[in-house]
Amino acid sequence: MVDPLKIIHLYYKPKTALASALLSHSRLVRDKALAVAGSVPELRPDTQFIAEAAMLHDLGIYKTTAPGIHCRGSLPYICHGIIGSEILEGFGLKRHAKVCERHIGAGLTALDIREQKLALPLRDMQPVSIEEQIICYADKFYSKSSGTKQLSIKTIVAELIPFGRDKVCRFLSWHERFNI
Repeated sequence: MVDPLKIIHLYYKPKTALASALLSHSRLVRDKALAVAGSVPELRPDTQFIAEAAMLHDLGIYKTTAPGIHCRGSLPYICHGIIGSEILEGFGLKRHAKVCERHIGAGLTALDIREQKLALPLRDMQPVSIEEQIICYADKFYSKSSGTKQLSIKTIVAELIPFGRDKVCRFLSWHERFNI
């Protein structure tokens, strides 16, 4: 069993604006992901893992530049998944690391990375396991900049459109499968 707060507090000073934004968002995503997992018991999702990984999925944001959510690092925000993945790999949490890496957007392909000239390793980073898919789906409902307000499907789709029709289709297929 992993204690996500123990790991988070190694990188985030408690009670700072950044830590508060991260923890609020992560808890919302965790709760939504657990509700989704509860709606698909036939898929046998690992709810313990979902709870842990959902809390850790944005661990790498502190090294990125996103002033609106108190991130004062130097790397592009899109790098937060890879950063979190590297940190969790260092703890031997390979499965948790994959969630960090694969939750960006609705998943990225090597082609996306090359064509959009993203500052990421050139490889596929799409959610594979049911747990990864559930966390990625749940993550789309909450923006760190919008507080606790759950985003509408219409808003989520509008935000995904610039990243490709395939991202919209993937999210909508999850919505059809997981909608609670």
